[in-house]
Amino acid sequence: MPGTGLDFRCLRQAGHLETLMRRLTIVAQDSINNVPTRNGTEIHFPVTGGAYDFRGATSLSDELLSSSKRVTLLRHGLSSWNEESRIQGSSNLSVLTEIGAKQAEKCRDSLVNIKFDICFSSPISRAKSTADLIWLGRKQPLVFLDSLKEAHLFFLEGMTNADAKKNFPELYNTWREDPSNFNVYGVYPIRKLWDAAREAWREILSMPGESFLVVTHKSILRALICTALGLSPERFRAIDINNGGISVFTFNKKGEAMLQSLNMTAHMYSSYIYQ
Repeated sequence: MPGTGLDFRCLRQAGHLETLMRRLTIVAQDSINNVPTRNGTEIHFPVTGGAYDFRGATSLSDELLSSSKRVTLLRHGLSSWNEESRIQGSSNLSVLTEIGAKQAEKCRDSLVNIKFDICFSSPISRAKSTADLIWLGRKQPLVFLDSLKEAHLFFLEGMTNADAKKNFPELYNTWREDPSNFNVYGVYPIRKLWDAAREAWREILSMPGESFLVVTHKSILRALICTALGLSPERFRAIDINNGGISVFTFNKKGEAMLQSLNMTAHMYSSYIYQ
């Protein structure tokens, strides 16, 4: 056995099995006690990439919640600028298309058996229209939160991706390849989005009720999911959400999140109903 300094052939000789076991015990104890250190300080490695580590889970609430909660996140239906491959950002000029409206109706039908206490939505047109269609027939409150607005992308908003890449190659490349360092006039939209996501979580989780629906945009959804999992803005493009895609989190009373499902789209291609 490598590292023990013993030859297993010694087992052929009477009395050496006990010696071998003593040596193996010493090796095992040395391995356990040999904790990696840096400058004399023990290194503690995260268990699940930052959401849960040896100090505990990431809490998204400043106070103990009144109850555990379930939050269903949903991206708006296809918009006009989705179809035209334009950069949308926080612009209100991109509107829900006919296809997008049908997608919203599919989302509504798929969620018919789920009780929601409140629906939260971005006030931006394409998300608002989606929320209005999904919430049709429900009597519970529909609340619009500015913290659920999409990232503001300045003069790139409204440009096709092709034109943005051609006219602002360095800026566009940073947006696509290194979004956490993408900045315009010294403003970092994705970093600001992380702050907005944390604020949105605080607002949502502080409300009475146990089951909430959230309708909003891809980038802020990425930020909501990443902040819930303890991931930094550098992980922005690690998650993708389709139009009409549904993700679900549960939260304990400490405001600690558990991801139940991510970007479910079965309802977009069938008459699937979630329970």
